[in-house]
Amino acid sequence: MTLRVTPGPSANRAHQVSARHDYQLVKDSLPRVRAAALAWRNGVGALLAGLIGFGLLKGRTDVGQLASPYDAVVGLLLLVALLAGTTAAVLLLRAAHGRPAATAIKEYRAHGGGSALGADHAEALRAASALSRGVVLALSCTALLVAAVGTTWYGPAAKEEPSVEILTPAGTRCGEVIRMASGLLTLRTDSGEVTLDLSRSTGIRAVDSCTPEASP
Repeated sequence: MTLRVTPGPSANRAHQVSARHDYQLVKDSLPRVRAAALAWRNGVGALLAGLIGFGLLKGRTDVGQLASPYDAVVGLLLLVALLAGTTAAVLLLRAAHGRPAATAIKEYRAHGGGSALGADHAEALRAASALSRGVVLALSCTALLVAAVGTTWYGPAAKEEPSVEILTPAGTRCGEVIRMASGLLTLRTDSGEVTLDLSRSTGIRAVDSCTPEASP
């Protein structure tokens, strides 16, 4: 069986225009991806800066003031947000500026088929993939930060043990009540457990917290 190959029809004006359009589209793909990555990098950076600034306006500044397990949840959210944000930044920089390394000749020939246009197109595909993943991770980082800030603001506060302030001739003692027996009151203070004789005290009152001046 003989296979006969005959030339196809000659290219007309429409074919030439379409070929030039496809060539130009492939040629401009890498600059377009680079420009889009720069825009997304700047936009995501402004969004995160605004979110961090907004989170500092009000609300708790100490995660330790949250009740358990909300304090651990906030810490986990911030850790995952940090990892997602760092990875997103690396991917967006990769998409905008390429890899921080020179391209080897073997890799150039393998990905581009030996032509500059083919190599640029292969790099455009890799940059577009990095841009897509970076945007998803950046938005995930934003959502995690919002969740962490919201939990910090509106999460239940940790319950503090009741504290008392005892006035004695030797000074003022303040701390959490541990036990009381036989007229003796034991307090947990910053300097450790202290036992006081209530018969020698000149005053006692409940306080929300012990100030540094109240516990010499």
